Amino acid sequence: MTRRRHLATLLLVALGLSGAPPPAAAFGPTGQQAVVLKSIDTLPKPLSKFYKDHRLEMPTLSPEAAPSGDRAPGERFELDRLLPFPFLDLPHSESGLKARFGDDVGERIGRLPWLIQDSYARLLEDFKGGDRAKILEESDAIARLILLLHNPLSLTENSDGQKTMQHGLKARFSERSLEAMQTRLKLNPDAANYLDNPKEFVFSMINGTYVWLDNVEYEEELAHRGKPGYTETYYEDMEHRVWPIQRALLSKAAEAVGSYWYTAWIQAGKPEMKEAPPPAR
Repeated sequence: MTRRRHLATLLLVALGLSGAPPPAAAFGPTGQQAVVLKSIDTLPKPLSKFYKDHRLEMPTLSPEAAPSGDRAPGERFELDRLLPFPFLDLPHSESGLKARFGDDVGERIGRLPWLIQDSYARLLEDFKGGDRAKILEESDAIARLILLLHNPLSLTENSDGQKTMQHGLKARFSERSLEAMQTRLKLNPDAANYLDNPKEFVFSMINGTYVWLDNVEYEEELAHRGKPGYTETYYEDMEHRVWPIQRALLSKAAEAVGSYWYTAWIQAGKPEMKEAPPPAR
């Protein structure tokens, strides 16, 4: 058992949970909707009321929401191309990363941490400006990016299982397995927290996600072992073996999303979340 798998097993016990690579996916529409909804539940009043009242105005939860498909190449952070886990020498600035690994490092491994930091800065300004549509749109955008950072396949060069003979792993783990158990997605995030340093918090999320990678690969391989294809039986076994990991990751993502929303609101001065005036007739 590798160090990563051993650490992830300990976390399972503690939580009570038994060429250019393809762009990394989040957890598909099913996972994204579940996380955004649960993120709202992590918030204190009056912020939770604001998001609940206007949740259908968020792109992910809109009745007109369309499948998002694959992400842009920059929306990943394949850190194990550069450093071994637990990434102790990782520079915490993009300029520092470029100075050490080259100006093209973002093109090679992605820019996900900096995209989250940029999105948070925009959300903070949107709260200060009080534009409801912009707040909801950017809240949704940062939720999607944070969810990507809670998918171990966003953080590895083995993003589609191509190095472990598990081709198609990205879609099976990130989307199809969740679609197969859509009505049984029960997440349990903790309440949102105020983040003293939102920029640095990005890097704590990286290790907390990557530690699950070995377990995802191992348990998915066991779910497929002895089966002729990826049939209903495979997804039943996948749910039994991999859902505890997915639930932990999705729940932590919801807590992190709520924490970024809450922190932006606090840092903006706790603006009153007023209703927009009714449209003129």
